[in-house]
Amino acid sequence: MGPRRGIGSLVLIGGGEWGPATAGFDAELVARSGAEEVVVLPTAAAYEHPERVGERAAAYFGELGVRVRTLAVLHRGEAEDPETAAIVRAAKFVYLADGSPLHLRSVLKGSALFEGLLASYHGGGVLAASGAGATLVCDPMVDPRGGAYTVGLGVVKNLAVFPYHGTAADHLRERSIDLLPRGAVLAGVDEATALIKSSTGWSVAGAGGVTLYGPDGATRYTAGDTPEGLPT
Repeated sequence: MGPRRGIGSLVLIGGGEWGPATAGFDAELVARSGAEEVVVLPTAAAYEHPERVGERAAAYFGELGVRVRTLAVLHRGEAEDPETAAIVRAAKFVYLADGSPLHLRSVLKGSALFEGLLASYHGGGVLAASGAGATLVCDPMVDPRGGAYTVGLGVVKNLAVFPYHGTAADHLRERSIDLLPRGAVLAGVDEATALIKSSTGWSVAGAGGVTLYGPDGATRYTAGDTPEGLPT
């Protein structure tokens, strides 16, 4: 097989990863990537038993016929390790687990590991991010402390992701809608649901829906739909 070319697949999951409702689209993404191993980063869960993240991932992806390599990148220094960055750079499927988006940002922003993530994705790999990861990789980022906005990593610009959209507190969701910066789109992504960007455009997969908020109001999309008005 020749080198992978072009942009890969960015998978923004609204939380509730690695369950029966996500197995369908994850299996498709594994097949699309050609990966024999999924690299899992439990970074966002550094203070919430990160070892359990790897155990859950191994059991889940094992059922899908693929191995898991969990990289214990929990603090900034580990994100600058050249060997770890090289593993991520060469990966065909990388998964950022849920947890604290603010801690995840403090570890990844401007790091060698983040450069490796980008290289994997732009080389044709799958970059999946759930909950905290989903809101962080875009820019602006929804601040979990109150629903306002702060700076994300900008893999996709002018897109904000509001995870756990279907079950979030109304006042947080309404604050994020009210404070949405001009020119940006807010994507409310339900649990066990993915908003996917690939070389062919945007799509929705999973059990719930994705609601896009913009200057023209709100539009909801469900599995199989092609959302309109998202950044390219």
